[in-house]
Amino acid sequence: MNFAELIATDVSASYDRTEVVHAASLQLQPGRVTALIGPNGSGKSTLLRALSGLHPIDSGSVAINGPDGARDIATLRPRQLARALTLLSQQRPTPLGASVADVVGYGRFPHQHRWSGRDEGGAAAITRALRLTGVEDLAQQPVDQLSGGQRQRVWLASCLAQQTPVLLLDEPTNHLDLRYQTELLALVRELADAHSVAIGIVLHDLNHAAAVADEVALLVEGRIRAYGPPSEVLRPEPLSEAYCVDIDLLDDGCGRRRICALGSLRAPTPALAG
Repeated sequence: MNFAELIATDVSASYDRTEVVHAASLQLQPGRVTALIGPNGSGKSTLLRALSGLHPIDSGSVAINGPDGARDIATLRPRQLARALTLLSQQRPTPLGASVADVVGYGRFPHQHRWSGRDEGGAAAITRALRLTGVEDLAQQPVDQLSGGQRQRVWLASCLAQQTPVLLLDEPTNHLDLRYQTELLALVRELADAHSVAIGIVLHDLNHAAAVADEVALLVEGRIRAYGPPSEVLRPEPLSEAYCVDIDLLDDGCGRRRICALGSLRAPTPALAG
């Protein structure tokens, strides 16, 4: 797998002519995890889709910087883009009658020869993806008969089978129980640490972000209000202002500090309300 970084510069994006992401700049680097956090409606998922090329941008640029140099993703053909990055979105259709192995195999499309359909590394990539996501035993099961959490892992396996140097994940812990949340976050770290994948991940759980991320981008009303290491961004003051609730770092009794909402609702500050 080639290494690559994703560079977003002053990206703005809209829905129905209303700008919802404003001049956002960030960099997803090989071997590092960048978590996007923020209140509901802050533009996290829209920004992630803009980074993937699935949501049009109004201004700014998104570029892949790889072995062949930096290229704006708007100039890439669909197959080229699908070899560079993949997105695990919040909602994907459930194909009726398709097996787990079939769905995971969808991720191999950009690697298949156009006319013959040959894919020399396909079988090994699919087997690896099934194993990493813990769905090997479900390979022949129809996807439409699985639970929501199982389907989530199957779609993640499809993304892994695509073997791209950039991986974008939109709230991947949704529908997962505690075990698979923990295992998924461990897998995210393994992909970054052992395989140098550049990862952007939208998370609601701030403690998950603290545990898995190298950088954190805090979005509020479509703007990146703070961006940097977790120790700099995941602090009580910026989090309390962003979420409009008192937040503090508390000892969990095991010698670790956890981010906790204290439950005292507050009105938005003037700076964030505008």
